[in-house]
Amino acid sequence: MPASMAQAHPEKTSGKVVQNGRASWYGPGFHGRKTASGETFNTNAMTAAHRTLPFGTRVRVVNKRTGKSVVVRINDRGPYAHGRVIDLSRASAEAIGLKGVAPVTVAEL
Repeated sequence: MPASMAQAHPEKTSGKVVQNGRASWYGPGFHGRKTASGETFNTNAMTAAHRTLPFGTRVRVVNKRTGKSVVVRINDRGPYAHGRVIDLSRASAEAIGLKGVAPVTVAEL
């Protein structure tokens, strides 16, 4: 299995889900639309999309390039791009200096 695939799988550490992989962000085209949780997406909120974590789960996302972190609440499903583990709102992405796609660590709080 390629290393990039191995990094996309969560591992249990101290009772918290820790996931390493790539993050991206989504925004303008989705602002005001319904998320999978039924909420209206707000690109200015500290929220994110994850494939499996329950809605309402809070996670810390650390950008491995910048060392910056942000706490977000899961309110949508995705990302659907291969090799990505989380999609951040624009505001969340800006908070950690993410300008496209970057390697991150995701830890459940």
